[in-house]
Amino acid sequence: MSKPIARPNDATRLARLLNPQSVAVIGASDDPLRIGGRPISYMLSQGYKGKIYPVNPNRSTVQGLTSYPSVAALPETPDVAIVIVPASLALESVTALAERGTSAAILFSSGFAETGPEGAAAERQLVAVAHAHGMRLIGPNSLGLINPRTHFYGSFATGVELGFPTPGHVAIISQSGAYGAHLMAVATANDIGLSALVMTGNEADLTVGDILQMMVDDPETHVIAMYSEGIKQAPVLIAALEAARRARKPVIMMKVGRSVIGSAAAQSHTASIAGDDKVTDAVLAELGVVRVDSTEQLLDIARLATRGVFPANNTLGVMTVSGGAGVIISDAAQAVGLPMPEMPEASQARLLKLLPFAAPRNPVDVTAQYLNEMSLVSTFTEALIEEGGYTSILGFFTYTGGAASIAPRLREQLKIVRAKHPECIFVLSILASREQIRQYEQDGFTVYEDPGRAVVAIEAMGRFGRAFAMPTRLPAPVIPVVILPQHTPSEAQAKKLLSTAGIASAPETVVTTAQDAIAAASELGYPVVLKIVSPDILHKSEIGGVLLNVSDQAGVQEGFDLLMERGRNAAPHARLDGVLVAKQLRGGVECILGIHRDPVFGPIAMFGLGGIFVEVLQDVVLHRCPFGEDVAEKMIRSIRGAPLLLGARGRQPVDIAALAQMLSRLSAFAVSAGPRLQSIDLNPVFAMPEGEGAYAVDAVLELSDD
Repeated sequence: MSKPIARPNDATRLARLLNPQSVAVIGASDDPLRIGGRPISYMLSQGYKGKIYPVNPNRSTVQGLTSYPSVAALPETPDVAIVIVPASLALESVTALAERGTSAAILFSSGFAETGPEGAAAERQLVAVAHAHGMRLIGPNSLGLINPRTHFYGSFATGVELGFPTPGHVAIISQSGAYGAHLMAVATANDIGLSALVMTGNEADLTVGDILQMMVDDPETHVIAMYSEGIKQAPVLIAALEAARRARKPVIMMKVGRSVIGSAAAQSHTASIAGDDKVTDAVLAELGVVRVDSTEQLLDIARLATRGVFPANNTLGVMTVSGGAGVIISDAAQAVGLPMPEMPEASQARLLKLLPFAAPRNPVDVTAQYLNEMSLVSTFTEALIEEGGYTSILGFFTYTGGAASIAPRLREQLKIVRAKHPECIFVLSILASREQIRQYEQDGFTVYEDPGRAVVAIEAMGRFGRAFAMPTRLPAPVIPVVILPQHTPSEAQAKKLLSTAGIASAPETVVTTAQDAIAAASELGYPVVLKIVSPDILHKSEIGGVLLNVSDQAGVQEGFDLLMERGRNAAPHARLDGVLVAKQLRGGVECILGIHRDPVFGPIAMFGLGGIFVEVLQDVVLHRCPFGEDVAEKMIRSIRGAPLLLGARGRQPVDIAALAQMLSRLSAFAVSAGPRLQSIDLNPVFAMPEGEGAYAVDAVLELSDD
C-alpha cells in the first residue's frame, strides 16, 4: 500500500479559493452554454470584479476576453484555476498550474476514481503533483464553487438560470454536485442568502471537512448547511466541527445512506447494535451538529439560524388566533421535545380580565377579537416573554397576516415587542405574498407557512445553544500503553489485559484440574461461577460453557468435568486452557459496556443495561472514544433505563462513579490499543450498590490478525 501524501495546510490558499482575485479557465469555450463556457458567462453577467484568463490554444478570444494558448503564457499567476479538460489532459494542466504557483484548482474533469482502479491511480497522481507545490484541489468530478458575494462562479451549474443566488450568510457544502445545485436553487427561491456553495466531487484532496474549516474561517459565513453521502478523513471533519462549535457557527447536516451493519457479520453485541447510522448520529450530536432528513428541514433550520439567537434553555411560547393551530403546534413541540410550559397562574388571570374568552395557558389564543383590538397582539406577546419567560415565540396568524386590511397594523404591533426583546426568537406562521413575507423578515421575524416546520426549526436553535454552552470536558484518563497479544485472548487473558487500565473484574482464578477448582472455590467462597476457558470459544453460553450458582464441592467437581466435556464436544479443535472459577456477585445491576471499531470514526463506546434492555429494547448510548468520567456519567444517566441505576422505587442506587470510571477507562483503552482491536464486550458488568464498585463478570476482546 502506498504511503499517504502529506496534506498542505495553508489557510491563505483556501481563503484565495473562496475569494480569488484572478481565475484561469483551462479548456475555456466561446460558447456560453457549453460546460467550458458557463463559468465565464456567469461571471461576466454577474459582474465579477476579478481577472478572468481563458486558456484555449485554438482561439485568440473567448467571450470577448483575450484567450491564452497555455498556462505558461498567462500574464500572471492566477489565484484559482478551473480545469475543464478531458481526464487524459488533466495531469498536464494541474502540473502547469502547480509549477506556476496557483493556490487552488477546481477540477470539473471526470473519469477518475469514479471509473475504477486506473482512474483512482490517475487521481492520486494529480494530488501528488499538486501537493508537491502546495496547491489544493477541489474534485475531480466536481460541479465547482460559487461565491455570490464576489460573483465568483467557478461552476457550470445550470440551476442559476432559475435565479442567481443572493449574497448572504449561509454556506452550502455538498458532496453531490447536482444536489448541491438543487439546494442552491431552493435556497434562492426562498430568499435565503448564500455566502458560498461548494460541491466537493471525488474529494481526492479537499474533503467536506476541509471546506467546512474554510467556512468556519470565513467571516461572512454564519451558518453552514451540509449534504453528505460518505465521510472521508473523519479526523479533519471532526476538527472542523469542533472549530465550528467554538466559533458558534451552527452546522446542519443531511447525511444520507442510512445503513446498518448486518448482525450475521457481527461477532459482538456492540457491533450488531452500533450500526453505522447510529454511530453517525451519536458523533454528530456530540459535536453539536443538527442532523436532518430533508431539504426542507436543512434550509428551514439554516434560515432561522441566521438570526443568531441560540437559547441553551429553549422554551416555546405560542400566540395563536386558532385553537386548532394551537393543538397542532403543541403536538409538534412534544414530538421534538421542545418544552411548552404553562403561563403562570397570575398571568393567566390577568389576561382573562383583558379578554374573558381568551385561552391564556400556552398556547395563548387571542381569538378573532384581535381584529377589533389589535393592541391585544403586543399586550399578550409581551406577557409571554416577560411573565412566561419563553425564549422562543411562535405567532400563528395564518392568512390574516397577509390580508391588506390587517397586515400593516399587525406588523406594527409585532414590531413593538420585537424591538424590546432582541434576545428572543420570533417566528410567524402566516400566508402572505412574497413581498409581504420579505417585509416581515426585514422586521426581524422568520416566516414559515406551516407551523410544524416552524417548531422543528425553533427546537434546533436550542440544540445549537446547548452545544455552544457546553462546558470544557474532563480529559480522558491516562492509562499504560496497551500491548495486544498476537491472537484473540481468552476471557481470563482479556480481563488481565483490561486490568492494566484499571478495569476491575470479579475475583477469579483459572484452574486445570477439578481439585484445584474445589480449592479455588473454597478460597473465594460459595456460590461460584464456573466457565470454560478457551481463546477459540468466545461465546461460552452458546455451548453451555457457563455454570451459575455452584454452591458446594460436589457441584464444582461435577461442573468442572461437564465443562471440559462440553468444550471438547462443541469445538474438538479448540484449545482448552481449563476452567475459570469466579466469585458470584449478588446485589448489583447488570450492565453492558462495549467497544466497536467504526470504519469511519474509529473506536465507539457503548453503554446500556444488560438482559432484555440490550437484547430486545436496545436501550443503549454511544460515544466516540476517548472521553473523561464526566461524559461517561452523562452517558449512563441518558439511557431510558437509568432510573434502575439511580434508585427508582426504593431501589438502592448503584455506584455510578465507579461505573463511569470503568466506562471512561475502557474508552481510553480502546484508543491506546490501536486499530487491531475490533471490539470489546463486557457483558455483564455488575454495578454494585453505591460505594461498592463495578466489576466486569465477562470479557470478550476481538482482534484482527492484520
